[in-house]
Amino acid sequence: MDGCALTVTLAESLTEVDPSDWDACANPGGAQPALDPFTTWRFLRALEVSRSVGPGTGWEPRYLMVHQGDALVACAPMYVKSHSQGEYIFDHAFAQAYARAGGRYYPKLQVAAPFTPATGRRFLCRAGFEEPGMAALLQAMMQIARNNHLSSAHVTFCTRAEAERAAPQGWLHRVTEQFHWENPGYGSFGDFLAALSSRKRKTIRKERATAQGFGGTIHALTGDDLRPEHWDAFWQFYQDTGARKWGTPYLTRAFFDEVQAHMRDDALLLLAIRNGQPVAGALNFIGRDTLFGRYWGCIEDHPCLHFELCYYRAMDFAIARGLARVEAGAQGTHKLARGYLPSEVHSLHYFPEAGFHRAVARYIDEERRAIAQEMDVMAEYAPFRKTDGGQDG
Repeated sequence: MDGCALTVTLAESLTEVDPSDWDACANPGGAQPALDPFTTWRFLRALEVSRSVGPGTGWEPRYLMVHQGDALVACAPMYVKSHSQGEYIFDHAFAQAYARAGGRYYPKLQVAAPFTPATGRRFLCRAGFEEPGMAALLQAMMQIARNNHLSSAHVTFCTRAEAERAAPQGWLHRVTEQFHWENPGYGSFGDFLAALSSRKRKTIRKERATAQGFGGTIHALTGDDLRPEHWDAFWQFYQDTGARKWGTPYLTRAFFDEVQAHMRDDALLLLAIRNGQPVAGALNFIGRDTLFGRYWGCIEDHPCLHFELCYYRAMDFAIARGLARVEAGAQGTHKLARGYLPSEVHSLHYFPEAGFHRAVARYIDEERRAIAQEMDVMAEYAPFRKTDGGQDG
């Protein structure tokens, strides 16, 4: 790295950024699948083109970029947010406290993969620029928040390493939790079952048999096996789930057309088809070592079909592909009985108002202790065989 100074700029659209330049930061080395598909140019641009983000959505893109001369050496997917929807690291308590103190919490800054509770790099740096690139991005976010009198800046679902490097620079490191399934190298789903207690093995076998008795077939579709009509079906499922969970679905129909056109190889769509009609589906995205479960929906209710499509078929795919883990999305203690164990999730938060920053720091410290205790308790209820006393209950 030569001595040329770093400069920071903002872009309101990825049309202002060359895809290869962005992806040289988001996916150094260029190997596919990308380590994190959600920060690639193609994914973020799909959100833009489909108008899932942009005017009227509460997600206004302000992509943060660091250049050395003409070369893009670091970037971050940043948004000006006018609400706290679609983030999954909940800050509603912060917003309410800020308002009670007489402040205006929105707009705020958010570095995130929109609508995506999946851990990945948020400070995207070319190889060799990790330290100066991240430092420049962090300082720029803090300065933008201060200069524009914004309440706060947030970085959600970052890596642990990023969080630990940012904390000494004035950022609060928050720890929450999700449930992830880890693959130590299973050769088959049967190998996974063999690691469970006998009671849990029986339960999962019964659930799989019940689900597979729904009267149809289940198809795992990725790459060129995906066709436009599959997205027509999944859109129905997504609308139903989105309407029940959020009131209005976050993604537009056009987003799935963008996935079909530009991200087929990144997607795994599991469809349950009965009498020639898709009746349920689960959408996943494929990372280099992780399968990311994202959306589920159905137009018919069938016992255990949700577990089969969202959890067990995801495990099957991960084992077949040699993936190290499955991240099944936000929340859901019911995942524990199915082999998904509590895992830490990391985020960063900055409040220019010093008193409020200290108050949130106290809250986060207390929350971290509570999360750690909860994770310890839940680990005791994991479905795996006990190894210390030879019990197989």
